[in-house]
Amino acid sequence: MFSRWADRPLTSLLARLPSQCEVCRAWPSRRICDACVARFAPPAARCGSCALPVPEGVARCSECMRDPPPLDACFAACTYAWPWPDCIAQFKFRGEAGWAGPLATLMRSVPWVEPALEQCDRVLPMPMAPARLRERGFNQALELARQLAAAKTDATLLLRTRETPAQSGLARAERLRNLRGAFAVEPLRAHELQGRRVVLVDDVMTSGASLFSAAAALRLAGAVHVTALVFARTDPPH
Repeated sequence: MFSRWADRPLTSLLARLPSQCEVCRAWPSRRICDACVARFAPPAARCGSCALPVPEGVARCSECMRDPPPLDACFAACTYAWPWPDCIAQFKFRGEAGWAGPLATLMRSVPWVEPALEQCDRVLPMPMAPARLRERGFNQALELARQLAAAKTDATLLLRTRETPAQSGLARAERLRNLRGAFAVEPLRAHELQGRRVVLVDDVMTSGASLFSAAAALRLAGAVHVTALVFARTDPPH
């Protein structure tokens, strides 16, 4: 009776099994049910340059108008608020790489993300410092990028050249100074970015300093258009 399943990959078989929503525990369900997506990741007006919330009809926040970041566009699927910190912690710190699929699906659902992925030449995950990568065992941004556009994903073009001190408690300008020189393009491949469109992928955007620093390195190498795509954005306190 099991012969018809014998040559199918285990992951394919598991994907067919009913499961429970990780948030509300509804069953049967996908990992995040439609009701929880609608409740906890509703569409929201966000700044086109840094993805912070803005009033409906406003394209850019005041800070990005005063000091434009090196991004042409920035998209976030949701606010970094419950239940998403718990989900992301399972993904990043408990080795549950299976979260990449459902999180990437939510990222793709954001308006203008599909065209950005279709029009770009490269999808680049935010790189991790080697020591951090050895400690965690995988780069969550790379797993998301592969789910978003596997054929365009390149994990070796953008490099993290050094680890940086803790960023918590620092203003955006201080974070940017802290990250100066922390990212670089692989020197022997820099020519591949000349005139190219790039999508940068990460799981969470806090101040934006890391993404801005990486985008600046890509522009220096000749990228003509840089879009940032993240799952969750930390909103400022009210």
